[in-house]
Amino acid sequence: MFLAKVEGSIVATKKDPSMNGRKLLLLRPQLVDDKDPTKFRSGANTIIAVDSVGAGIGELVMFCQGSSARLAPNLKDAPVDAVIIGIVDVVDVFGKEIYNAKT
Repeated sequence: MFLAKVEGSIVATKKDPSMNGRKLLLLRPQLVDDKDPTKFRSGANTIIAVDSVGAGIGELVMFCQGSSARLAPNLKDAPVDAVIIGIVDVVDVFGKEIYNAKT
């Protein structure tokens, strides 16, 4: 599992039929900064993921990739490589809260 910030949404009117009705979001992975573990640093890449939990732009989410992504409900036969599996409330690193969705 990985952490990412939802940066946008994707609309594709022509796609594989098994993807119809699925919400697609654009994610930017978030990494704990190795120089300052009290902060995140953004990853260089972006990822398109199927939203299975009702996430929105600006939220910090957990996602999984690869064969694990197709284990999410109703995705077994879909050509999916990434799926959002949780919306993050709090991140604590070395006893210090570095993210809180409420603040």
